[in-house]
Amino acid sequence: MQNADGKDINIEVASPSLQPFTKQQWETNQQYTINTKRKRAVTIHVSDSNGRRLQGASICIEQISKEFLFGSAIAHTILGNVPYQNWFVKRFNAAVFENELKWYATEPDEGKVNYTISDQMLQFVRTKNIVARGHNIFWEDPKYNPPWVLNLTGTQLQSAVNSRIQSLMSQYRNEFIHWDVSNEMLHFDFYEQRLGSDATLHFFETAHESDPLSTLFMNDFNVVETCSDVNSTVDAYISRVKELRRNGILMDGIGLEGHFTIPNPPLIRAILDKLATLGLPIWLTEVDISKTIDTDSQGNYLEQVLREGFSHPAVNGIMLWTAYHPNGCYQMCLTDKNFKNLAAGDVVDKLLQEWKTGRVEGVTDVHGSYSFYGFLGEYTVTVNYGNRTTKSTFSLSRGQETEHFTITLSSNS
Repeated sequence: MQNADGKDINIEVASPSLQPFTKQQWETNQQYTINTKRKRAVTIHVSDSNGRRLQGASICIEQISKEFLFGSAIAHTILGNVPYQNWFVKRFNAAVFENELKWYATEPDEGKVNYTISDQMLQFVRTKNIVARGHNIFWEDPKYNPPWVLNLTGTQLQSAVNSRIQSLMSQYRNEFIHWDVSNEMLHFDFYEQRLGSDATLHFFETAHESDPLSTLFMNDFNVVETCSDVNSTVDAYISRVKELRRNGILMDGIGLEGHFTIPNPPLIRAILDKLATLGLPIWLTEVDISKTIDTDSQGNYLEQVLREGFSHPAVNGIMLWTAYHPNGCYQMCLTDKNFKNLAAGDVVDKLLQEWKTGRVEGVTDVHGSYSFYGFLGEYTVTVNYGNRTTKSTFSLSRGQETEHFTITLSSNS
């Protein structure tokens, strides 16, 4: 067999052993990882202005935001649709535009660039303090390129792609946390066939120069969904990442689309484990369950995928591919047309609640301290002692050791 670098390797195994595991054992392991990687121990110390610790101070702690980014695709249908907006904003802290940034949407006719819709969508997420991924700069599948691009070759095509990058990246510099640079490059090679094998390298290089603060991603399907697609094996993905790196390309993120039919949790974990060896942040970028699956089963399967993603320490975010349209969603909807939850939406709500620290109340001990475990994110803490009250905020980020915060009650608090 060969490794991800294409080198022949031999593996010798002595006395192999395969051990079964139960569903309960699997879920227990997931929960352990969540508790150790997505949460952290916190101790709050309360003192007076002289540094004396205060026993018996009442403490109320509330989580106001989450570190883990969890969101969904949105479409232009969210513009002016208040019920859709309210449903979305109540749940998600991240978004991705389903189609509105793609080349065929922004420049359907050569030279006639129009960012009106994407500008409006960006303004919406901005006002709601929701971060957004940029999807995508180029798509290697020819059928998802503007028709006029298909007729270009050589210098004409090179000029067009240069204009595309310059226009898009100057329009949205520093606006999107990620860019999917060359979408589905493991399956298709429209640009490399016409511009040469270094076309993708040029895309990444130019994108980084244009927007150096954005994280640049590969993005492809059938990497975690199945092991039967020879184009997108985990080794093929790793090999392409290493190729980019060898050529000096700053490729910062691993995008896994996640269009599932029936998910295989052990396969998902194994793929994530292997990709994690690259040391890059991993995102599940377009998660849904096939519309061939009934809605109740969609919910069950979605929960499996979300739990597997959230419990893996290398996964930094999850995006659902569930943009709403009056005639339905791409594969899976979270709500009906009245924005009442379907089974998948109920799963989202359940997990959002489960993965958030509830209201915590207590009293400082004899050492003037109070401890709890909380999910990573931003918190407010209100302290009452006698007739004195103070309110503070703190941020809880990933770490192995207990995080300590000291709150000082002044005499006039």
